[in-house]
Amino acid sequence: MMTPKLPFRLFLAVFTFALLGSFSVYSQGKLLGEIQDQDSKQALPFASVAVYSEADSLIGGGITGENGNFSIDLPYGRFYALIEFMGFESRRTPLFELSNSKKQQDLGILFLQSSDKELEEVVVQGEKTLMELSLDKRIFNVGKDLANAGGTATDILMNLPSVAVDPEGNVTLRGSGNVRILIDGKPSGLVSFKGSSGLRQLQANLVERVEVITNPSARYEAEGMAGVINIILKKDSKQGFNGSFEVIAGNPLNLGFSTNLNYRKNRINWFINYGFARRYQPYVSEQYQEVYEGGNTLILNQANSGELRGWNNNIRGGLDYFFSEQSILTASYLWRRTDGRRITDIRYEDYLNSLENFQGYSLRRQDEKEKEPNSEIAVNYKRTFAEKGHELTGTLTYLNYWENSDQLFTEFRFDPKGEEVLGENLLQTSINDEFENQYLLQLDYVKPLGSEGKFETGIRTSFREMENDFIVSEETENGELLPIPGLDNIFLYNENILAAYGILGNKTGDFTYQAGLRAEHTDVETILAETNERNPRRYTNLFPSAHLTYNISEENAFQLSYSRRVRRPVYNDLSPYVTFSDQRNFFSGNPDLDPEFTDAFELGHIKYFEGGTLFSTAYFRNTTDKIERIRTVNEEGFATTLPYNLTGEQSFGLEFSADYQLKEWWKLDLNLNFFHADIDGSNVQADFQAKTTSFLARQTSRFILENGWDLQIRANYDARQRTAQGIRKGIFFIDLSASKQILQERGRLIFTANDIFNSRRNRFIIEGENFFTEGDSQFVRRQLNLTFSYRFNQ
Repeated sequence: MMTPKLPFRLFLAVFTFALLGSFSVYSQGKLLGEIQDQDSKQALPFASVAVYSEADSLIGGGITGENGNFSIDLPYGRFYALIEFMGFESRRTPLFELSNSKKQQDLGILFLQSSDKELEEVVVQGEKTLMELSLDKRIFNVGKDLANAGGTATDILMNLPSVAVDPEGNVTLRGSGNVRILIDGKPSGLVSFKGSSGLRQLQANLVERVEVITNPSARYEAEGMAGVINIILKKDSKQGFNGSFEVIAGNPLNLGFSTNLNYRKNRINWFINYGFARRYQPYVSEQYQEVYEGGNTLILNQANSGELRGWNNNIRGGLDYFFSEQSILTASYLWRRTDGRRITDIRYEDYLNSLENFQGYSLRRQDEKEKEPNSEIAVNYKRTFAEKGHELTGTLTYLNYWENSDQLFTEFRFDPKGEEVLGENLLQTSINDEFENQYLLQLDYVKPLGSEGKFETGIRTSFREMENDFIVSEETENGELLPIPGLDNIFLYNENILAAYGILGNKTGDFTYQAGLRAEHTDVETILAETNERNPRRYTNLFPSAHLTYNISEENAFQLSYSRRVRRPVYNDLSPYVTFSDQRNFFSGNPDLDPEFTDAFELGHIKYFEGGTLFSTAYFRNTTDKIERIRTVNEEGFATTLPYNLTGEQSFGLEFSADYQLKEWWKLDLNLNFFHADIDGSNVQADFQAKTTSFLARQTSRFILENGWDLQIRANYDARQRTAQGIRKGIFFIDLSASKQILQERGRLIFTANDIFNSRRNRFIIEGENFFTEGDSQFVRRQLNLTFSYRFNQ
């Protein structure tokens, strides 16, 4: 196989972090002292001691113990200490020096003078803006959005401008489904193997903010035609202990608990996030299909109903070690496990030529037990230098994923009179074990040039090993289970990607410019082990990017940007295995897929004005070898859906995002995205061509009421859109949220009603040369949640 073996990976890891470690080696001294009240001569416990360099840069710090003593490890150099305690005047010490000849400085007893001012009630009110705009990305501080309470990371994305999440959980950005989703700036086990569906197991309370990057620079991996969505998890680094927790109860059943805890003492900051959820998700779907064969029309009416019950646990913990405030090593471990039971009942009704000519029906049941444990180990080192903006960052990540799916299918056939047709009943089993190991190593370096310029460079290498052991068996007449031909194999997927990039930027007058180039070499091989079928793919590509910003004023700026992106076929796109849960509708991958490339252009404008902000963008994308799933139906009415490379797609659009404080108690947010796409799939079938004009609209009103009450209403509309084969109909839904501050504003009760009219359904029409299919499904129904959250020392 093409993937390098473990010893080589370990060599890379050891070499890299040995290199990084060389930046953090320094001699160490110690600062000692005691803090007392000037008047009473009593010790002051928990006073803060911050140590600064001569240039006023924070170097280290700590808090005093119960006896007022403190001990702080410091590098050699010249420093001063700043001591602060509530109700007392702050005190700054004279400069002192630590060196080889003087490794310890004892400040002795330091007295603080009580403040002459009476300390009355102090109210500090501060709230991050929901959306912070810059010209290359938008940052969403999601904790402010009431609709996220009690939900998951999927719910957060669904509420962001430019982002849409369909009822099946698939994420799109400006209408494109090829989005790169990162956790804390890197791939994660939450979105690695299962794609965006893994985000349904990540509690919203664990997310700090989300960055939406629609035209990334060369520092980001080229994967993701529509752009990058970066989810930042919560973590704090203040001295002492702080945290928050959240308890959730909802209908349909949604019980959950999550907490975020931090403890920093001197050089070490410990953090831990934990989330638990118990959920019940009912779902329904309907399908009507006509197949035209030999002068006859075969008609199928299909109705599905099912439920998914599951438990989810995820925990992420780690620490930051501060060699100094300029040299930080972070290590973290993530573990997640999902256990689910899925039961789906399908009723197939068959007709010939008209709905008056009933041919009988079949009943099929899927009973699936699923286990999904996965883990992630990440080590990150960041070194900042004396010059502002000069830094080195290194990351090493290991991901491990495993899924076991054990399915039992039973099917019974009945004639038009409702009597069972003997000899046509089925009993089938499907056992599916999926494994993944992924290794990621990345180095990034930034060096300022002159007063305004900078140079960035970096390397990245990732290795993925994936295995799917798949077998479908069927019961014979004598009761023996035998594998179905073609459905007993082991599919192996090995992927190596090596990348390097460079970016150069500067500023001249009101213009800021940046140009970058990224090179990526991809080596992918798929193997069917039992039949020894190999399909290697190797290609090297260049991905340029450019950004030009013109600042008219501090409140008004334009940016022109360009980037080249790629969508590589991944495991699910290439796997030839066919899903077996539905006996009439099969889904599979295509081992012969090629990568899809896109050239993306944007012209963006930001305007800040009193009471609000307006962000507008005009964009154009040219895509070659566009990957899209195509449905075909055979003469018996059985459908298969596979991904194919279409000739391409050209699309352009206009997007507007605005927020406005209409009144002190009423804030409006609006997002509109209008786009047109011209799809050419004539290489697959002559009539696979479509032109579509569509739009996304989202409007949110937030009302700040008396006595700590907040109210939020959000309306969402995803308009009708044509595809290469048909139509995806419009989706409209409304969410309602209300909250009340309690427990001296440290606690909050939140009620959310998502999709209050139960209208969030996926409706579509697909047409081919010999068939017509119309479907309607709802995999996420109206959800009511009551959430209690509480924070301490935050």
